[in-house]
Amino acid sequence: MNRTMKFGMVITLVVGTLAWLAIGGTTESASYFKTIPEVEKMSQADKAKKLRVGGIVEPGTITRNGNTVNFVLKEGDWKMKITYASNEPLPDTFKDGSQALIDGRMGDGVFHATKIAAKCASKYEAKPGQNYKGTASYEKKS
Repeated sequence: MNRTMKFGMVITLVVGTLAWLAIGGTTESASYFKTIPEVEKMSQADKAKKLRVGGIVEPGTITRNGNTVNFVLKEGDWKMKITYASNEPLPDTFKDGSQALIDGRMGDGVFHATKIAAKCASKYEAKPGQNYKGTASYEKKS
C-alpha cells in the first residue's frame, strides 16, 4: 500500500467513528413527549424508552422519604404515580397544583423520574388590570 492509500483509510476510519458516535449519542439522549393517556396506551417495550410526561401535580400527594419523592401527576381524569430518587433538589416551584415536566422511564406501573421541571402557573399570570408586559391596561369609556 502506498502512503496516500494508508492516509485515506485512516481518515475514513476516523470519520466513520465520529459519525457512529454522533448517531449513537443523539438516539440515546432522545426523549419523546407523551401525555399520560398516551403513555397508558403504549406497549411495555415503548414504556421502557426514555419519555417526557407533562401534567399537574395532584394536591396532597407529595410525600418525601429521604432522597425519594413520590407524587401523582394528573391530566384530566388520568393519573400517574411518579417516584423521583435523587440527591439533586427539586425546583422551588415544585408544589401541589404546579405544572410539571417529568423525564424518565415507566416501570412496574410507576414512572421513575430522572429529571423534574416545574412551574407554578399563578406565578406567570398577569395581575388583574395588567397586560403581559406588566403595564396597566385601560379601556376607553364612552
